[in-house]
Amino acid sequence: MAVLLLIAGHETTANMIALSTLLLLRNPDQLALLRDSNDPTMATRAVEELLRYLTITHGGRRRVALEDMEVAGCPVRAGDGLVLPNDVANRDPRAFDEPDELDITREARHHVAFGFGVHQCLGQPLARLELEIVYRTLYRRLPDLRLATEFEAIPFKHDGFVYGVYELPVTW
Repeated sequence: MAVLLLIAGHETTANMIALSTLLLLRNPDQLALLRDSNDPTMATRAVEELLRYLTITHGGRRRVALEDMEVAGCPVRAGDGLVLPNDVANRDPRAFDEPDELDITREARHHVAFGFGVHQCLGQPLARLELEIVYRTLYRRLPDLRLATEFEAIPFKHDGFVYGVYELPVTW
C-alpha cells in the first residue's frame, strides 16, 4: 500500500509537472497562452490537455477476452490477454480532432489519463488541483524559464510504470 501511495501520490504528479514543463518549453506558443492568459479557465483546460497529450502512466489496462473477436483486423481468441494503453486512447482521432497536436485551449476533459469507469484513479481531484496551481503560478513567476541543456541530453524514464524524466535542468 505504501508503494502504491508513493507512486500514485508523488511520482505521477512530479513527473507530470516536469514533462509538462518540458513540453511547454518546446511549444512556446502554448506556454505563452497559458502564462499570459487572464482567463481563469485556461489553466484548467491546460491541465486536461496536458494529461491527455502526455498520459504518463504507460501500464495500460489489462483484460482477458471473454469470447472470440476481432480488434482492428486482428483476431483475438477467448482467453487471450489484452493490454489497452491509455496513451493510445488519448490519441484517437475519433475522440480528439488533430490528436497529435498540443492545444491547451482544447476541451479535453474526456481523456482517460486517470482510467475510466470503476477503474479510475481516486486521487485525480488532488492531482488536477496540484497541476492547476503549478500551471497558474510557475510560468508567471518565472517568465524566462528555459532549458539549461539541449533537449537531446535530457534523460527520459522508459523503465517504469510512470513515464517522465530523471531530471529537468532549467534556468531563468
